Amino acid sequence: MEKHKVVIVGTGPAGLTAAIYLARADMNPLVIEGQEPGGQLTLTTEVENFPGFIEGITGPELMDNMRKQAERFGATFKTGWMTDVQTESRPFRVTVNGKEELEAEALIISTGASARWLGVPGEKENFGQGVSTCATCDGFFYRGRKVVVVGGGDSAMEEASFLTKFADEVTVIHRRNELRASKIMQNRAKENQKIKWALNKTTTEILSDNGKVTGVKVVDNDSGEEEVIETDGFFLAIGHIPNTAFLKDKIELDESGYVVVKPGTTKASVPGIFACGDVQDVTYKQAITAAGTGCMAALDVEHYLEGESTLDWSQTLSE
Repeated sequence: MEKHKVVIVGTGPAGLTAAIYLARADMNPLVIEGQEPGGQLTLTTEVENFPGFIEGITGPELMDNMRKQAERFGATFKTGWMTDVQTESRPFRVTVNGKEELEAEALIISTGASARWLGVPGEKENFGQGVSTCATCDGFFYRGRKVVVVGGGDSAMEEASFLTKFADEVTVIHRRNELRASKIMQNRAKENQKIKWALNKTTTEILSDNGKVTGVKVVDNDSGEEEVIETDGFFLAIGHIPNTAFLKDKIELDESGYVVVKPGTTKASVPGIFACGDVQDVTYKQAITAAGTGCMAALDVEHYLEGESTLDWSQTLSE
């Protein structure tokens, strides 16, 4: 059985940053990467808000650079899925692909969170070409254009309001007559003259031409009448799903499935297990914040393995 000081599960900006730091600290981390190494950024075209790249950089190139940087300092990679983990005692026993077992003195979870999809034609086919799950990341590209936001919660209202900084018109599409967002967020959006409303309508297809989104086909839920809303961009704001199914009953998760960590650290509920990136971030979900928590996780692991942890793990996470 392979034995390692640290196993990192996930290869987005959080996991790769942790790998860089730990490799430079001569801890020879093993990184388990899934079938889509690099996480959601590999599906992104231009990344213009990651510091250090004046002209921007593509998501796949950024992730490839980070992976090579980690490898340069001694990190190793294994392709596969972490399907189970024994957390009752150390060393932790990690199962990969349902059969291969590894041992780790410390474990970093950086498996991210996946955006919820509608599952309609034209959605995933146009991702990164007019379809987006992040207004903060991509809003800049829609200056002076028309965009739509799908969703009825606080996140949708926030995304729509943010997009009005760039777009001339933002249409919010929601399948119900009533929004789920808090009253203050609803009022803020409704007072914004750039925001239009398409309520009680269901999105059925995203239309495109020559690789660019041109419109959204919707159906009125009462009349069944179909219409096309012209748009240059389609923003999904219906939530995220943390990739933590394999951790159920293993460590503490919140009601949505995000890993609960001790505030100000990356420490999960089990000593020796840490979480970084979107898998524990319910708010920001940015590449740079994920990388920051990856650095934190690496430093927390170093202190833990060296017996220098400054926090008492016996304290509850809510304290």
